Amino acid sequence: MNEQAIQADAGEKGVLTVRLAAHLDEVRAAQRLRHRIFGEDMGATLHSTIPGHDVDDFDDHCHHLLVWDESTGSIAGYTRILAQEGARAAGGFYSETEFEIGTVLSQPGRFMELGRTCIHPDYRNGITIATLWMGVAEILQSGRYDYLIGCGSIGLDRGVDGVHALLGRLRTEQLLESGLGVRSRQPLPQAVIDEAAAAPMPPLLKAYFRLGARVAADPYWDRDFNVADVFILLDQQRVAQRYARHFLVAA
Repeated sequence: MNEQAIQADAGEKGVLTVRLAAHLDEVRAAQRLRHRIFGEDMGATLHSTIPGHDVDDFDDHCHHLLVWDESTGSIAGYTRILAQEGARAAGGFYSETEFEIGTVLSQPGRFMELGRTCIHPDYRNGITIATLWMGVAEILQSGRYDYLIGCGSIGLDRGVDGVHALLGRLRTEQLLESGLGVRSRQPLPQAVIDEAAAAPMPPLLKAYFRLGARVAADPYWDRDFNVADVFILLDQQRVAQRYARHFLVAA
């Protein structure tokens, strides 16, 4: 991918650039950020082989997309990309460990998966996530991928009631049709829906919806991360035009 840059006011004024990790040291830096966000801040149980890093079996088959603050040399944001070819080598997409998505993957077209997306606490602003999306969009375009998939996490701070209430508020166009047969491999316990108890919409999930993504209404209970995950499908043909003009620029 071509390196892209955007002027940002994030912590210290400087330039944020988005690019793929060029060598193992950069991947390790990203895995340390993941450990900080998921292991330390969120309290997730990480089954990692390297202390102080979040490492799993999918990492070696992924591209690692980094947003750098060039003024400080630190990572501002991150996501990993598992392309269709890498998924074959890994034995499947990460999403398949949480959901039955065979009908989705049987559709004609090329698939790409995002995972482990995180933003450094000092850079949680619109500029950082926009910069990350620019990099994702270029890879989508240059790789001629038709679909973007992934898992979006909803915190359980308000319990399972809050998750079900939030999902109950989604509009029809935000939900995947039942005919695609997406099923959670570890369903979240059922609850009596109380609108007043709805969990807040996670920023990443909100960004997906703005682009035109749809989610499966059957969430996965991720006990290690203490979150409810929803399966996300973004069809490039459905990308909202106002965002397509901004993000999906031909490489």
